[in-house]
Amino acid sequence: MRGHDRINACLPDELVMEIFRRLDAKPSRDSCSLVCKRWLRLERVSRSTLRIGASGSPEHFVKLITRRFVNVRTVLVDERLSLPAQLGRRPSVESIRPLPKLRYAKAKGGSETGELETSYISDAGLTVLGEGFSKLEKLSLIWCNNVSSMGLVSVAQKCRLLKSLDLQGCYVGDPGIAAVGQCCKQLEDLNLRFCEGLSDTGVVELALGCGKSLKSLGVAACAKITDISLEAVGLHCTSLETLSLDLEYISNKGLLAVAKGCPLLKVLKLQCINVTDEALAAVGTCCLSLEMLAVCSLQKFTDKGLSVIGNGCKKLKSLTLSDCYLLSDKGLEAIATGCKELTHLEVNGCHNIGTMGLQSIGKSCRQLTELALLFCQKIGNNALLEVGRGCKFLQALHLVDCSSIGDEGICGIARGCQKLKKLHIRRCYEIGNKGIVAIGEHCKSLTDLSLRFCDRVGDEALVAIGQGCSLQHLNVSGCHQIGDAGIIAIARGCPQLIFLDVSVLQNLGDMAMTELGEGCPLLKEILLSHCHHITDVGITHLVKNCTLLESCHVDYCPGITAAGVATVVSSCPNIKKVLVEKGKEVSQRTKRRAGSVISYLCIDL
Repeated sequence: MRGHDRINACLPDELVMEIFRRLDAKPSRDSCSLVCKRWLRLERVSRSTLRIGASGSPEHFVKLITRRFVNVRTVLVDERLSLPAQLGRRPSVESIRPLPKLRYAKAKGGSETGELETSYISDAGLTVLGEGFSKLEKLSLIWCNNVSSMGLVSVAQKCRLLKSLDLQGCYVGDPGIAAVGQCCKQLEDLNLRFCEGLSDTGVVELALGCGKSLKSLGVAACAKITDISLEAVGLHCTSLETLSLDLEYISNKGLLAVAKGCPLLKVLKLQCINVTDEALAAVGTCCLSLEMLAVCSLQKFTDKGLSVIGNGCKKLKSLTLSDCYLLSDKGLEAIATGCKELTHLEVNGCHNIGTMGLQSIGKSCRQLTELALLFCQKIGNNALLEVGRGCKFLQALHLVDCSSIGDEGICGIARGCQKLKKLHIRRCYEIGNKGIVAIGEHCKSLTDLSLRFCDRVGDEALVAIGQGCSLQHLNVSGCHQIGDAGIIAIARGCPQLIFLDVSVLQNLGDMAMTELGEGCPLLKEILLSHCHHITDVGITHLVKNCTLLESCHVDYCPGITAAGVATVVSSCPNIKKVLVEKGKEVSQRTKRRAGSVISYLCIDL
């Protein structure tokens, strides 16, 4: 009732703050904070996470937020993001908007140069951040190029409760990392990818200081880090569970030390060209808790090392093998025999792995839920037939450039893996209507279908999919046999569709656009690139009911003129991106109304 405040009179501060914490969407919290001064104060106190992008005056902005939000535990700074890009990206994370004013740099003589001041957070900003958020537990500084060891030392000394630190792309040196080791004794998660200023000295000091608490470590593209660092990690970081390495100068010596000193290791990702079977065999012998292994471009990794992994790591659930040319069916058979709990398998560019290796996976790994085969020319239909017979829980299948797999294999998957939710196929030219029709008939749970550049797939396949599945995502770009009939079937059978890519479909016209507008009101993103028969008439019917549309690509569609672009902009209140080719005429009124929404593609496909 007007004049009676029944909520503030009854609810204590603690209960109001708990209500704020349960509001995931930032706009809802912002709206509540405008009710009264008390709610504004309590909402600020309840915030625990802040997300910051690039700003015009970062140092001043950091001072403001440290005064207003006193209970922050997580700060995420990503200078790759502009302010518009960060708004609304993650509802669960608080995105803070700096002051809109921009300052100008002055020359030595004191005159205005007219150049905008560089937007970055510096060591001074980090110092203020550390002083204001002494209870900080998680700090992410992604590509903050102007942060050095001086700022990191200040944060380490002030934020001693820090548990997670992401320094990806920061040019911090050894003194900063050493200070983190000395001060942050509770640190559990550390990301040092692309920290080019680091050397063994800093990593050794870090391991000495907080090695007992460290559980996750990622290092990539650090040319000065060698086996010495890994030996220190193996000696002091006995609780390490996750290790990701992309280093050129690491050899067996360093990885052997980690394998012997970190028996609790669960996740291991390696891209180290000098590592051989000896090191991987040590992992298989010592790290019996390993659940995820990803190896990329290990030129000296053979079946011998993979067999030891299969024999020792019985808990392995995820395996990724990428560009390991010496692996063959024998190694994959050892994984199938020993790792019965395997749920995820990706084979990418391992040209000597063929049908027999994958057949063994189908026979033994009954819990498999996701399978990805990329550039596997020797894997044929019989492999997928065996997977269909044995892996009843398969939910996702990815096939790229697998020239020996055709309709027979896809039919086997359709009949046996009826829980399939995602099917992505690209440039598999032996797969046609027959296989996709079988998917539509048997896989009723399918929600995500991608058939990019599959020349033999036509309207018949999409008619079966529309009748049997309720898709949310569909990509048929480059499938030139698909026309209006197939897309109309999807429009009538898949009302939950939110993403559609029909690029380069020369037979697609306005009739399909009309049906999509009537049947798919939830559509948020549509790609119509190089569709020569779609005109302003079709696009008008599409956007009439698809008012939730956020992204629309109409580049190189000669039938869509400036009027069609204006129709999209004016009819879709949520539109964020309209892509056209450079040179397409767009009216001045449309540019004034939605200049930031329109993007121009400069490369002719």
